[in-house]
Amino acid sequence: MQNEQLPDFVNFLLQPTAYAPAPETVKLVQTHISYVFIAGDFVYKFKKPVDFGFLDFTTLAKRHQYCQQELILNRRLCPSIYLDLVALEKINNNFNLTDQAHANVNNTVEFGVKMKRMPEERMMANVIRAGGLNPEMVDAVCDVLVPFYAKADGGPEIQEFGRPEAVSVNIFENFSQTEGFIGSKSLSKSQFDRIKKFSTTFLQQDDLFAERISAGRIRDCHGDMYSANICLADKVYIFDCIEFNERFRFCDVASDIAFLAMDLDFHGLTNISNRFVSRFMKKSEDDTLGKMLNFYKCYRAYVRGKINLFTANAPEVDMPTKQQCLEMAAKYFQLAERYAT
Repeated sequence: MQNEQLPDFVNFLLQPTAYAPAPETVKLVQTHISYVFIAGDFVYKFKKPVDFGFLDFTTLAKRHQYCQQELILNRRLCPSIYLDLVALEKINNNFNLTDQAHANVNNTVEFGVKMKRMPEERMMANVIRAGGLNPEMVDAVCDVLVPFYAKADGGPEIQEFGRPEAVSVNIFENFSQTEGFIGSKSLSKSQFDRIKKFSTTFLQQDDLFAERISAGRIRDCHGDMYSANICLADKVYIFDCIEFNERFRFCDVASDIAFLAMDLDFHGLTNISNRFVSRFMKKSEDDTLGKMLNFYKCYRAYVRGKINLFTANAPEVDMPTKQQCLEMAAKYFQLAERYAT
């Protein structure tokens, strides 16, 4: 049955017969920027034609470009998961899903990324919900990350993103995007002022940022590294990095580490969070990461609060989801304030 609210190609991809071999069922998961189809042993991800300022997928050429980037960048940590680019052709009003190499560019209407499906029960967020996360699992995550950052690009262009002027772009973007929510049940004026003052003051420590740059700690990182993007299966898989905007990915390694540490704190796993940070600092010989930790934890918690506010205020969101997101936003802003004090 066709869903008239969805594009025609999405309705096509909801049919098991669109795939070879055909799965028993197809499940659609939507984010604000993607259509994700779970089809048997595989997952297919297509980008929505949206423009949020910090990302622009409005043309087919741009969606193709960022699909290519997504494949290349995520193969750094998950070469066996990110399989190929696929193309959706439209010929005489009929769709056909094929791999990009065999597609006719003149008939292609969408590009997507094909991935191997990972076990949902082993997703780190689900392991945490089930109360099954243990210190050894986080040790394994750390042991994957240390060599990843050591090999990641850290050239002169990327080093520039470690300067306080560059970091402040992301920090103050968050504040400008949440000013309209000040005084709501999720974000009080005192919280906003305290967090903004803390961040502003920290950014004035030019010597500390310069020290991080000279130590080579600014790298082409993951950019979105928290439990939702980690799978603890036969080995550690860290997926879904930021491909659409370099300023979110070119950052201090401390910012990436702080995201996962903050996420663990949020779920009440402070001891595991502390162990993760300590192990990473020791194995990577990063003695100054601790000086940056609360600043970047505060930033990451604030981002999660902002995203939950955005979701709660989206017109298509139902009331239970809206309420849940508002409650989550409040908790994240409380955590950000804790780091700021």
